[in-house]
Amino acid sequence: MLKDKIRKDLIKCMKQLKLDYNDNFIVEVPNNPEHGDYSSNIALVSAKMNKLKPRQLAEEITPLMQKKRDYRIVEIAGPGFINLVFTNAYYHKQLRKIIEQADKFGTSKYGEGKKVLLEFVSANPTGPLNVVSARAAAYGDSLYRIMKHVGFDPFREFYINDAGNQVEILAESIELRYRELIGECIGEFPPEAYHGEYIKDIAAQLYVIEGTKLFYISEKDRLKRMKDFAIKKLHEMQIESLEKFDVHFDNWMSEKSLRKEGSIEEALSYLAEAKCTYEKDDAIWFCATKFGDEKDRVLLRADGTPTYFVPDLAYHLTKYDRGFDIIVDVLGPDHHGYVPRLLAAFEALNLDINKFEVVYLQHITLFERGEQVKMSKRAGKIITMDDIIKEVGKDAARYFFIDRKPSAHLNFDIELAKRKSQDNPVYYCQYAHARICSILRKAKKAKLSLNKFDTKKLKLLKNPDDLAVIKKMLQFEEILVLCSENREPHHLASYVNELASVFHKYYTRHKIIDPDNVELSLSRLYLISAVKNVIAIALHLISVSAPERM
Repeated sequence: MLKDKIRKDLIKCMKQLKLDYNDNFIVEVPNNPEHGDYSSNIALVSAKMNKLKPRQLAEEITPLMQKKRDYRIVEIAGPGFINLVFTNAYYHKQLRKIIEQADKFGTSKYGEGKKVLLEFVSANPTGPLNVVSARAAAYGDSLYRIMKHVGFDPFREFYINDAGNQVEILAESIELRYRELIGECIGEFPPEAYHGEYIKDIAAQLYVIEGTKLFYISEKDRLKRMKDFAIKKLHEMQIESLEKFDVHFDNWMSEKSLRKEGSIEEALSYLAEAKCTYEKDDAIWFCATKFGDEKDRVLLRADGTPTYFVPDLAYHLTKYDRGFDIIVDVLGPDHHGYVPRLLAAFEALNLDINKFEVVYLQHITLFERGEQVKMSKRAGKIITMDDIIKEVGKDAARYFFIDRKPSAHLNFDIELAKRKSQDNPVYYCQYAHARICSILRKAKKAKLSLNKFDTKKLKLLKNPDDLAVIKKMLQFEEILVLCSENREPHHLASYVNELASVFHKYYTRHKIIDPDNVELSLSRLYLISAVKNVIAIALHLISVSAPERM
């Protein structure tokens, strides 16, 4: 990364001057292009420790930086900022790197040695995946791809809440529909039950297998059979939807399995051994207030059943046990009040809370023809992941779901996502890739081949627009690190759109294929081939296709 190179060069200068430096100095792209390609405040933040004025220190650093051949301009600005501009030759060297590295461009060792657990989606197995799950899937999978590209060792996990009250309600909902199939009059369907058409479908599938036999066994066994069958079918349905969305998981963790393995009892015993529990009103409580939570929490109810918090804590203890360096939970906005009790338990058990991170994905509002689309899972009015893929396509859905910061509310415009115009950011990015492919096909017909291109001719790329394209591509590595470090893949969606815009403007202003100037044509073909490469990688990292024709 160019910022890293500048940092290293500045540090070498400080060491050469035998001066101390503040390691927190920054290198950034100035808002005003007239202030150079990059600017650093190293002199401002390091002057005091060297008993110098910032400008004095800058005046000692700049001559040494000017001697380095990769910089065309090194100058002092204001009270002591150092502004830098790279040489054209250095940019041409970086352009060659983009072509040579092909689909490996942007890879780095930034996250090397860090194991990351990304838990996302984790929808209850009580219905098909909806648009909320779709946003979580697009977010989590894109973050996984980006982190892997910059050297992390990420691991994708889906937690299946296949135990507890919600699956009991699921079984009861299936039974009611099952009874309808055998001719019973159910009357008004209970409001607390699941109302979707998928409940009828699952009941019908089970009826084909079992017929009326289920009513010759005990109610307990019948409901268990219905529950197990429904969970299995819904889990299969969710996997199928995720695969259509190009989202895959490395592990599926079942709450039911955790309970069978005794993880619930283990979590309770850990808290008891840490002397963090007490008994009141025949229930077992966790003294969470001692560790920062707003109130103490019930662990075991008076009837001996665990609250939801206990299996969730047990699950998170497995995350720590498996040796991850970073543990990321992707949750909905309604979980804000739930996380403090988890953190309190981690602290009570002397676990490193700095390993644990929570990303809250805000709500989604769907709009169609300017009208808000209403959704209700219990009432059966669900916009599923499959619905949105069918309506706008996987590419548009993936892009739109990560185009906003995770903490920002997302308004999803279905009509815009379907539009085949430059107003649609997905179409705009894909069209840039397809347009470059078209230009390269025309070049081939004109007998212009890059196979034996002499890269020394890249010196012809000296126009500010030529260099602007190269500079934009070289931001790619920094954008990937930014996405990984802040867990914000929306920066990549914005970046690829900006790169597409830079290319489209370049194409409008400059003739790529000029029969009267073959060498310049080849240099520009080389340049746009690199743009094509970077767009393709960026789109792949958010699982959007890069078409060659549109």
